[in-house]
Amino acid sequence: MTTSDSNLNSPPPNMSIADELVQMGERDQEMRNSQEWDAEVDIRNTQRLKQIIGEIGWPSISKVGREAANYAWLLAQHADHDVAFQRDCLHLMQHLMSDVDATTVAYLEDRVRVNEGRPQLYGTQYYEDEQGVFGPRPIEQPDEVDERRRAVGLEPLAEYDRAMRQLQEEMGD
Repeated sequence: MTTSDSNLNSPPPNMSIADELVQMGERDQEMRNSQEWDAEVDIRNTQRLKQIIGEIGWPSISKVGREAANYAWLLAQHADHDVAFQRDCLHLMQHLMSDVDATTVAYLEDRVRVNEGRPQLYGTQYYEDEQGVFGPRPIEQPDEVDERRRAVGLEPLAEYDRAMRQLQEEMGD
């Protein structure tokens, strides 16, 4: 089942949860963009997202709308303190591929793999090593990464890499 265009214009059936997910996601981004890191934000968001999933299942596009569904993914993406939960969210999303943004699944797949000490598939996760070298974390079968990225709607790795390096430069200023 795919989400039709007419469904995209009507309010999601779980509007109060959608509103809450947007507020949680906005708070997540405010905290990350400020100079005042608060790990409790991630912990609270993870706990509440677990409750929401218990109530309605994965907050997909048809359940909460595209914006709230993307914030649900973002909250799972930032639940690094609970990798088992991230993995559970990934599995839930993978079972709803027609009702989630495929790019978010790719990002969460990479995040879970990196958090489990495995190479990523899509090259979405970057870091700065001890010598100050910035780049993607190890990628499984790197010669096939652009094919995998294209399959989920991501730009080629070289384009993403340029954008990530530019962002890193801007943040360093």
